[in-house]
Amino acid sequence: MDGSLEYQIYEELKKKGLTITTAESCTGGLVAGTLINVGGISDYLKEAYITYCDEAKKKLLGVSEDTLLKYTAVSAKTAEEMALGGAKAADADICLSVTGIAGPGGGNEEFPVGLVYTGCAIRGKVSVKKHIFSGDRQEVRKQAVTAVLQQLLDDLHAPE
Repeated sequence: MDGSLEYQIYEELKKKGLTITTAESCTGGLVAGTLINVGGISDYLKEAYITYCDEAKKKLLGVSEDTLLKYTAVSAKTAEEMALGGAKAADADICLSVTGIAGPGGGNEEFPVGLVYTGCAIRGKVSVKKHIFSGDRQEVRKQAVTAVLQQLLDDLHAPE
């Protein structure tokens, strides 16, 4: 039996009859691509959104202009709105969101390279986590994928 995070998620989705979508910025589809490693995931994975720019976040996921202006795209509030908006847009039970700064540029003292927010909406209930990852661009992206997939498993196993 495969012990990978994506396989564990597939098994949970199958067992609970849940559907999933992703709303990604800095990971650029890597979360959805990782889930697609599992044969049969097409029964549960509805859609995947790559919303790299603010306009896409607003247009496809319904992230508010006010949120982007007040908190920026790299914020807990944006990750929350991405997760809720993605679930709504895809009519899915679950949406995983990722927004952050993968580098090598784009960071500053307040928003360092490696700052990533992950969101997990399950039937309207959202958890958001802040991460500071290290490494190059690809390492940050891979760590973000692992973090959001683990967050989903943790949330699925959390007591109601």
